[in-house]
Amino acid sequence: MHIISRRALRDFWERYPDSQKPLSRWFKIVQNSNFSSFAELRNSFPSVDKVGNLIVFNIGGNKYRLITSIHFNRNKVYIRHVLTYKMYDKGVWKQ
Repeated sequence: MHIISRRALRDFWERYPDSQKPLSRWFKIVQNSNFSSFAELRNSFPSVDKVGNLIVFNIGGNKYRLITSIHFNRNKVYIRHVLTYKMYDKGVWKQ
């Protein structure tokens, strides 16, 4: 799948260095996969959730949240937000 954009991940792990390894792992798995549906994605990421039109990944043992928009028909993943759990819990990203 084509991920847009890795820069958001890099910017986040510069602020939170312990997130680099799990975010890089997520990136490699998704980039080297071709998910055709949410169900297929869930086979690789059992804790992934759908919130409205967005797909939320738990990263780093539930320490971080990666919020994406995935267009399965076009094999594109758009990174919308990368947040700590506390930032995610505040819900500001939903607005």
